[in-house]
Amino acid sequence: MVYVALLRGINVGGKNRVEMKRLKTGFEDAGMTAVRTYINSGNVIFSSTIRSKARLVSLLEKTIAKDTGFHVDVLVRDLKSMRAVAKAMPAKWINSEVMKCDVLFLFDDVARPSVMNRLPIRPEIEDVKYASGAIIWRIDRKDATKSGLMKLVGTDLYKRMTIRNCNTVRKLLELMEA
Repeated sequence: MVYVALLRGINVGGKNRVEMKRLKTGFEDAGMTAVRTYINSGNVIFSSTIRSKARLVSLLEKTIAKDTGFHVDVLVRDLKSMRAVAKAMPAKWINSEVMKCDVLFLFDDVARPSVMNRLPIRPEIEDVKYASGAIIWRIDRKDATKSGLMKLVGTDLYKRMTIRNCNTVRKLLELMEA
């Protein structure tokens, strides 16, 4: 089965540095096959015969900790889940110089539609929707600093998500389908 591992908080602001080649080797040593990394922010596409996402997460977190000396939260998504998220993103929602669109992937303990009730959304300037364990967010760049979602940073909920821009999500799906 094809999966993507989304690592939270690596190579951000010079913290928790992980070399992608080293990450790839660690995944292979843990028994994953067809391992590919995409950009430096902790995206790993791989195949595995393991069907339990919880088991994969545990194995990969232990492997990464052994290889790096620090803990990294890992979120694993299968192809069906990534397709659902990508399909839910309107094609006109893009990441460009005029628009910002991010996908906030939620860890299982908070991945439910009711999480939307916890978001400080400003509907007059931002569009937010829930899809398959993720929040899809769009705002005009000129309004990005006014977003209610900026208030999430540092909260317990924020610590239970990992964020990728919509272009990255679409590319990850393309790589998973290849």
